Amino acid sequence: MKGRLNKGETVLDLLAGEFSEAKIALNFSTPLELLVATILSAQCTDDRVNRVTPDLFKRYRSARDYAEADQAELEAVIKPTGFYRNKAKSIINCCRKLLEDFNGEVPDRIDELTTLPGVGRKTANVVLGAAFGKNAIAVDTHVKRVANRLGLTDESDPERIEMDLRRIIPEARWTEATMIFILHGRHTCTARKPKCANCAVRSYCDYFKKELQDE
Repeated sequence: MKGRLNKGETVLDLLAGEFSEAKIALNFSTPLELLVATILSAQCTDDRVNRVTPDLFKRYRSARDYAEADQAELEAVIKPTGFYRNKAKSIINCCRKLLEDFNGEVPDRIDELTTLPGVGRKTANVVLGAAFGKNAIAVDTHVKRVANRLGLTDESDPERIEMDLRRIIPEARWTEATMIFILHGRHTCTARKPKCANCAVRSYCDYFKKELQDE
C-alpha cells in the first residue's frame, strides 16, 4: 500500500503538469444539466453530447419539464447520442424521482444520487465533483484503464477501483485525479496502441515495464 501511495501522488503530480487545465468536457450550467448530460454520455462521446445539449437544455429547464416530457419528443432530441430510448426513459424516471423525493433538486450526497434511476456511482461522482465541488473519484473506462496499467489497483470492478484510488490519492485531489486520468486515457494511455513513448509517467507504469520485458 505504501508503494502505491507514493506512486499515486507522484504520477498525479507529473500528469498535473501536463494537464494543468483539466476539467470536465461536458458543458453544463446547473447540477441538473450535468446529471442529464452524464446520463447521455454513456457509450457516447462528450463532443456529441455537447452538440445535443444546447437544444435539449432550452426545451427542458427543470426536473418537472423532463418528468412530464413526451418520451417520443425527448427521444428525437437525444437520438444522436445513441441508445436514445433507454436514455430517455432513464432521464424521465430520474427526474420523476427528483420530484418525488428531492423537491425537484439534484441532491449532493452519493447515497441519495444513487437512488435515482439510471444513476450509478460513476455518474453520481461526476456530479458531486464537477457540479458541487465535492471530492469524488469517478471511474469510467479511461480511469479504469489508467489505474490498472499504472498498477494503482488490481481490481476490475469500478467500485473497488474507486475505493483503491480513494486510499492512495489525497482526498482533496480526488476530483482532480479523475479529470487528469480521463485526459491521460484519451490522449496518451489509449485503449489501443497507447503512446508510451510520449508518456510522462511511463517509468512508473507496470504496463510499460511489462511491455519492455516482453520485447
